[in-house]
Amino acid sequence: MSGPAYLGGRRTKWLVLGGISVFVLSLFVFFSPKLGLVHHKFTFLPYYGPKEPVLVERDGKSVVDTIYAEIPPFDFIDRHGQPFTDKDVEGKIIIADFFFTRCTTICPRMSINMQQLQLKLNDHAFKDVVFLSHTVDPEHDTPEVLDAYAKKLQADPKRWKFLTGNAPDIYRMGNTGYLLSALEDSTNAERFVHDGRFVLVDKQKHIRGYYDGTEASGMNALAADLKMLLKEEHVKAKETREAHR
Repeated sequence: MSGPAYLGGRRTKWLVLGGISVFVLSLFVFFSPKLGLVHHKFTFLPYYGPKEPVLVERDGKSVVDTIYAEIPPFDFIDRHGQPFTDKDVEGKIIIADFFFTRCTTICPRMSINMQQLQLKLNDHAFKDVVFLSHTVDPEHDTPEVLDAYAKKLQADPKRWKFLTGNAPDIYRMGNTGYLLSALEDSTNAERFVHDGRFVLVDKQKHIRGYYDGTEASGMNALAADLKMLLKEEHVKAKETREAHR
């Protein structure tokens, strides 16, 4: 091999190796939490519903904060005929839906998906998660009917609640509380209209997500967002503890 060609080959080799080294180093610097340009900050889930800007005092300064909508207080009856209110879900993350036991369209699929989600989340890490299924057909769906329906789904009575009550209260909770359609409709073959989505509510009663309750993709998205919300709640709890030290 001639001298110039040999030197050229060596030069090319070292240039390639040097380029790779620089690229790897740049990736390290770029993604390093201390040195890099990208800081891995926690991403919070969005808030849904009306919101209101307000002025608050922080560190002696007036800053604009946001008040987010909350699901309102409620008072229903569970599958055992016992009162179940918003006080029973204090400090809990809620996954809610609307259905009725005589439904033959989307409800069976929604109930099966909720069942599978309950089984998937059967771990101590999800101890603060509760499932609330509200019937939109309270005249037929008595506690006894709901109990039989829940047993077929092997619903955990402590974690998955089937709720009934006064129809206007249920519809109001769906329409203005969870912002989901829920009503009686005499023009509908099955007499009732309700949303096919599940709603995710944080411990502060803010709506944080909607998911298609009839599709596996919706359930996967819900499970992923739930894990993110649990991390968020952990961050908030840590910040609160540090603020009170």
